[in-house]
Amino acid sequence: MNPIFKNILAVLAGLIIGSFVNMGIIMISGSIIQPPSGADVTTMEGLKESIHLFEPKHFIFPFLAHALGTLTGAFLATLISSNHKMKIALLIGIFFLIGGITNIVILPSPTWFTIVDLVGAYIPMAWLGFKLAERS
Repeated sequence: MNPIFKNILAVLAGLIIGSFVNMGIIMISGSIIQPPSGADVTTMEGLKESIHLFEPKHFIFPFLAHALGTLTGAFLATLISSNHKMKIALLIGIFFLIGGITNIVILPSPTWFTIVDLVGAYIPMAWLGFKLAERS
């Protein structure tokens, strides 16, 4: 297979599967850690209005979703790509980082979470996904 085509396929697969992992974790999070009483988490507007009710425990699953989605996407992209594996894994991290920044602009979160999420969930997880795939 043409290496360029294979690398494009790797990026697309990493983004799609990583997004599924991210969304899957977000979908189950409310059944594991209940949202605060009175919080409407079914709409973006409701979430914006009730974000002040959230405690640190409510940010565990969003962080895990961002980190594990990026990790999975970068891992898969590294496995599929034909060359430039680290660059492709980091590209997955950059795409997810852009998504994380967009999410923070749309849905303001506490400063501590913004810092932890942007610094720890994207580029480091993409690098870790690359390293784990490289070892297998």
